[in-house]
Amino acid sequence: MNTHHKSYQPYASPFDPCKPITTKTYSTPPHLYMGFQPPNLPQFTPLEALRAGTLWKDLYDPYYNPFEISKGGLPT
Repeated sequence: MNTHHKSYQPYASPFDPCKPITTKTYSTPPHLYMGFQPPNLPQFTPLEALRAGTLWKDLYDPYYNPFEISKGGLPT
C-alpha cells in the first residue's frame, strides 16, 4: 500500500446512540515510504520552501480535510 491516504472501517456497536462513522481516513507522511533520502532530489525555491515547510518536493505533503475538495499545489 503505497498511498498517502488510507482508510479503515472501525467497529460500530449496535448499542451506540450516535450514528456510526463507517469509514475513517487518515494521511501518512511521504518520508515513511522513502528508506534513505536519495541524492539530488528536486528542491523548491527558497520562498516556495518556506511556504511548503520543506525544501524537497518529494517530501511535500499538504493536509486536506477529507470533507472538502482538495485543490492541490502550494498554498498561496
